[in-house]
Amino acid sequence: MFIITSTISFLKDKSYRSLLFTTNFFIALGTITYHFLEGWSWLDSLYFSVITLTTIGYGDFSPQTDLGKMFTLVYIVIGVALILVFFNSLMLHFKKQHDTH
Repeated sequence: MFIITSTISFLKDKSYRSLLFTTNFFIALGTITYHFLEGWSWLDSLYFSVITLTTIGYGDFSPQTDLGKMFTLVYIVIGVALILVFFNSLMLHFKKQHDTH
């Protein structure tokens, strides 16, 4: 029950919703870009975007075009910072909710 109430309160907060929207937008941007630059399927592009931003990086995909490599350099620097802020905000929110209950 705690997870559900925390998630609902997280989504009610405008600043958290904005961060969630920005994070999802950035993942979508990567997915679209890799689909067209690298010619990958939508699922492969989404997969690569997520594993790149979460720094998992299995190594099964990598950009082959120069433009794809340049995009990835910028995508990683901005995206990893964004993902870290998102996860940090999420954990702080859950901690705050847990402490008040």
